[in-house]
Formats: sequence, C-alpha cells, structure tokens
Amino acid sequence: MASRNILVTGPAINEQAAQLAVSRGYAVAYVPPYTSEEDLIRTVTEVDPVGVIVRMGRFGAAAIDAAPSLRVLSKHGVGVDNIDVDAASRRDIPVVVAAGANALSVAEHAIALILASVKRIVPLDSGLRAGRWEKPGFAGKELAGMTVGLVGFGAIARQTAAFAQSLGMKVRAYDPFADENAFAYAGVARETDVDVLIAGSNIISLHCPLTPDTRKLLDDRRLGLMKPGSYVINTGRGGLIDEDALLRAIESGHIAGAGLDTFQTEPPAADHPFWNHQNIVVTPHIGGVTEEANARVGVEAVEGVLAVVEGRPLGRERIVNFRALANTPT
Repeated sequence: MASRNILVTGPAINEQAAQLAVSRGYAVAYVPPYTSEEDLIRTVTEVDPVGVIVRMGRFGAAAIDAAPSLRVLSKHGVGVDNIDVDAASRRDIPVVVAAGANALSVAEHAIALILASVKRIVPLDSGLRAGRWEKPGFAGKELAGMTVGLVGFGAIARQTAAFAQSLGMKVRAYDPFADENAFAYAGVARETDVDVLIAGSNIISLHCPLTPDTRKLLDDRRLGLMKPGSYVINTGRGGLIDEDALLRAIESGHIAGAGLDTFQTEPPAADHPFWNHQNIVVTPHIGGVTEEANARVGVEAVEGVLAVVEGRPLGRERIVNFRALANTPT
C-alpha cells in the first residue's frame, strides 16, 4: 500500500494546514526542532513519508535515501539551503517552495530591523534602564532621504521596497534573475552591478538565496565598499554575511549598525561575539514567524505536497529543481 504519511521537520505546522492534509486522507508526523541527523533518519525510516515539509534543521541525502516512498520535499518558506536539492534531483523528487506566502511578515521585520538599527533603539533602551538619560548631546538620523539597496528582488524584497518608499527612502535593487517589469512596477531603480549598489547605499538589505555564488556575499572587501556609517540588514540567510568581517567593520566604526535575523550557524553559540555589541540588533530567525504567515506558509507547503502526489499542476515558480519537472505537471 502506498504511503499516506507526511513528515514535518519541526514540532508543528499551522492547524489549518494540518487539517488540510488530514482531510485528504494523509497522516501528519513531526520531529523535534533541529533534531540530530541520526534521530531524523530513524524517524524517516519509521514513517516512510510520501512528502516531507522541511521547517527546521537540514534534510540531507541520508534522510532522502531513508524514505523509499518519498515523492516531494516541500519547504515551509522559500530558502532551500537546508535541503540537499541535488540528492532530491537524483531521485527526480521535486523540491517545492511556498513562494511569497511570508513576504509581508518578513518585509515588516526587515523594516523593523532598519528602524531599530538606525534609531539606536536597543542601546538607548538599555541606557535608560541603567539610569542614563542620554538626551543631552544626542543626534539621531532620519530614514527619509536615505538610500536602501536591496540584494535580491523577489516577493519579500518588493514588499520591503514598498514599505521603505512609504518612509521616504530611495530604493535601488540588484537581481540578475528578476524580470525588468518587476522593477518598473515597483518604481525601484535597477542596479546591474552589486558592488555599485553596495557602494551607493546607506543601508544594504539582503533578500537573495544562499548559493555558492552568494555565500559570504558581504565580506571584508564589500563591507569596505559601503559608505562610512552605513547599515546592514539580513532577513535572508546567515551565510550571506562573513560574520568575522562584519564584526571587524562594526568594531572599527565603518559600519554603524546591523539588524540580523539569520546567522551562519543556527542557533548561534551562547558566546557569539555579536552579543557584545548593542548596535547589532538580533532576532532568532523569526521574521516570517507570525500567525498570519504561518497559516499561509503552512497551507502552501501542504498544497505543494498534495499537488505533486496527486498529479495536479504546480507553477514553475514553486519548483526549485527543474530537473524533476519532467515528472511533475506544470
């Protein structure tokens, strides 16, 4: 009998999403967040899922090999750097994403990090709680008139651009893969050289996937290109930034602040050097974790599994590994 099990690599998905799977005759199983590879493989072997919704931790080749009935991997979001896409492709298993489902929430968080960083909310809050009234001599900055450079121009970046424009900011973006019409529709200037974008912006906000080409995109050289007193925002993937290089740029004063929702290693170490700098605002990769986004993303993730398993069309923008498209209706 064919498997009717869907595995979620996390402790839960939105109740509406889980009910959708159950209503179609599937059982949903879960694993603890960031479980070890050994425990993950043990669970995968026991469940033998037809589909996996990848939330927390890595789903690699060994886990894929442990699931003979597996027909689809569905990311609970859009970043697939924690999925071995090559291993999935070798078995003609589509890797699908919930494109755009959490864009509004992540874009809001990017703007929150910009505001917190530029307005120095964290150090001012800490100072006041410690008994310091730092109004005398204080000089803040206005966001209006600043230029924010977006690296990547997908759904999240486009929503971030709209928010930034409403605050009076100038927006430029770099994305060699985005359609020209997207820039025109958003009223955003397209930059064809990422170095030029970085050098001409007051704030750089990262919205691109983590690939071999984008890993450590912001290194010593590119951070050095940034204007003195500029800011770095990352709601994409931690590996986009060379964390040692960013630390040096912060400590030298060349970079005035950073707002980070993602890190090279997650969770980061308890003694991570970023914790010593209050002009680095940090959150635990929760930009897209809102009630509203969780509902949309969860449903999209389950729909992705069901579409592939049931042989229904799924748009090309939802499927990451086009090699697997031969066996997937579009």
